[in-house]
Amino acid sequence: MAVVVSEGAAESRTGPSRAEIALKTITADLAAPERVRRTLEQALVFAGASLAAVYTPGAGGDLLCLAESAGVPRTLYGLRESYPLDGPSPAADAHRGGRPVWLGPAELARCPQSRRMPDRDVHLAALPLPDGAGCLLALSERPGGFGPDDRACLELVAEVVAFPAPAAPAEGEELRAGDFSLAMDTGRVEVGEEILELFRMPRADFDGRVETLLGRAVPEDLPSLMSVVEADHMSIGDRELEFRVLQPAGPPKWLRLRGRLLPGGDGRPARLVGTVADASALRDEVTDVARVQRLAAALATAGTVRDVSQAVVAALRKPLRADRIALAELEGERLVVTVLDPPEPQSWPALWRLEWRTEWPDASVRAMPTLAAALREGRARIWPAGTVLEPALAGVGPGGLAVLPLSAGGRTTGACLIGWDRPHTFGPDERALLTASAGLAGQALTRAHAFDAEHELVAMLQRQLLPRRLPELPGAVAVARYLPATAGLEIGGDWYDVIPLPDHRVALVIGDVQGHSAAAATLMGQMRTALRAYAAEGHPPDVVVSHANRLLLELETDLFVTCCYVDVGLEDGTAWCVRAGHPPPVVRHADGSTEVAETDGGPPLGVLTQAEFPMTPLRLSPGAVIALTTDGLVESADLDIDTGLGRLARTLSASDPAHLGLVADALLGDAHRGDDVALLLMRYDGMAVKPLREGWTVWRVPEAARHARRFTRRSLRDWGVAAAAMDTALLVVSELVTNALVHTGGPVRLDLTLIGRRLRVAVTDASPRTPVKPTDPGWEATGGRGILLVEAMSDAWGTMPVSGGKQVWSELVLRG
Repeated sequence: MAVVVSEGAAESRTGPSRAEIALKTITADLAAPERVRRTLEQALVFAGASLAAVYTPGAGGDLLCLAESAGVPRTLYGLRESYPLDGPSPAADAHRGGRPVWLGPAELARCPQSRRMPDRDVHLAALPLPDGAGCLLALSERPGGFGPDDRACLELVAEVVAFPAPAAPAEGEELRAGDFSLAMDTGRVEVGEEILELFRMPRADFDGRVETLLGRAVPEDLPSLMSVVEADHMSIGDRELEFRVLQPAGPPKWLRLRGRLLPGGDGRPARLVGTVADASALRDEVTDVARVQRLAAALATAGTVRDVSQAVVAALRKPLRADRIALAELEGERLVVTVLDPPEPQSWPALWRLEWRTEWPDASVRAMPTLAAALREGRARIWPAGTVLEPALAGVGPGGLAVLPLSAGGRTTGACLIGWDRPHTFGPDERALLTASAGLAGQALTRAHAFDAEHELVAMLQRQLLPRRLPELPGAVAVARYLPATAGLEIGGDWYDVIPLPDHRVALVIGDVQGHSAAAATLMGQMRTALRAYAAEGHPPDVVVSHANRLLLELETDLFVTCCYVDVGLEDGTAWCVRAGHPPPVVRHADGSTEVAETDGGPPLGVLTQAEFPMTPLRLSPGAVIALTTDGLVESADLDIDTGLGRLARTLSASDPAHLGLVADALLGDAHRGDDVALLLMRYDGMAVKPLREGWTVWRVPEAARHARRFTRRSLRDWGVAAAAMDTALLVVSELVTNALVHTGGPVRLDLTLIGRRLRVAVTDASPRTPVKPTDPGWEATGGRGILLVEAMSDAWGTMPVSGGKQVWSELVLRG
């Protein structure tokens, strides 16, 4: 973590002496626990620590318990809330031995604690507090760890940081106005009068239950509040929590909670004690000591490079009252901007606007030598108003400019530029905030780079697994949309598919794999391929879904899959629907009325071995639209699925089915974006020219080929085909029927289909073996030429699996 350097002012004091002055000021002006928090922050500023924490002996005398911390959340380094005093931990070793313990990455790898450490170079320092009061722990990710000056600073911090652990109020003792005490086993809470006033709750209406107070909080803030009031998730001394409570009139009020979990003992339950105060007037204070904690908390949950950049901007611009702030990644010799605030080009120097190639500019570092020097040194630097700088930098901050190199692991990953238009004076609080923010942002940016690379890989995987385009359908039009979630950072397993089937049928499929991960995306591809393969084999819908269920169980994955499969006959509009734990289809009829199809459903795939998946008939008339979607569009935390399906039906009813793409976009306008959404729409128009069909079961008699030719001639004559156009068809029928009778056993069926002048001849048998075309039959061969004749006479031909057997087909354009 870098130390802020002011240009033009020589550094006359060493790091430890400056830290000593700061510590004396803090201990003289502040009382515990504020003094402890500010003292630990000096370890972040002057010793380059990422995290500093104090452990003190617990009430039972056998544990060192976390009392306070500053910097990044301790969970990032796997630090525990307590360590046994007689156990093999650095904290206990320093406390017992009364001597500092300095551990580098190699030593940490041999410690039991290393199993919880991140997979990167971390240096740890454990220093005993005076008079056996506990231990100071500090961690750093800087190359080389803690140098001599850093160690001297930490020793100064350890001398003044000790403080008595807070105690829960004694039985019958009255709480102060802003204090609370929560019993973790019963949820009963004692609160001061000031807290009840903040919650707008009369004492007579308060029943002593913590749920009563939580009921006044804004629903979006409840998850973070529950993480504090539940013992298993309590992070002692980690950071302050701000939340909102609803008011009778006007916007919600911001409150700040600070708490610490006190272990139980001697028949007493563990208690969470702390304070709640009005945070509205404190949220804009530059000197707010929780700024670093808030930024650390925001960066701990920031997944992408853009998220990291936005968190830094939100944490710095307003408290520093800066006029502009920019974050940029360092890619080779170029700075690629990820966030600008304000985003308008006119707010930035003219040289920046010349590089505005895409959404934001990117520029060569060589064009800004002063900036390049700061990045090489890896130190945050400040230039006051009037400093002569190159135009590209001078225009960013004519009243003062701060440049924060963002470094991690000994490598500069980016830069943060903060500028003021009016002359600005940089106070010590601002310098500390800038320094701590630079180190936190650099480490978060490195993690975000790795996340972005993984996220892009998974996204590319999903793009490759989804259909690139939908097929053209006779008598129908289909469109699909996929909308990734914005809440959550990983790709899900939603998918859709449109599968053309024989005899002018089509299968519409939509599904959702449990979870959001690369595993979910991979399983999605497997299930889509399996359903397509089973459908192409000619199985009915319930058998297709049953086969997919059996396959998923055999894969032995922990994930389950929901899907909806609809087989539609495009000639007459009949359809069969099978559901496996998935929302039902919504049908819009030609008159504009809509209905949620009442279909029976089976369990999700991969749950039960002997599952049943019933088929439900549907009827589509010309002009009808069928809509299939995943639950991300119709269900959320504040929307039940029945209400969501009703809203989908109303939106579909009010749409114009003539423009199906616009209908899909309108339906996605209601998506809450908390989950991935897949949407598949098909408008059934009906076939303009319906095919003529005839079928015949071939008898296994010596004259079978002659009977097949006679059946074909009679059918074509009834359809009005001229005799001159029948010869080719009769030859193909004879060869296909003979080939099936000679080389297979079981039943053989002949089917004829005529659309316009195009005739399809299909012969189905019980053998799965594809007919083999001879490569070079000799003149003396007595067979093997039938398939060659079919190939020569047909405009198109092929084979396809059908329910355990196969179908050999030939298409002919009748001439004459």
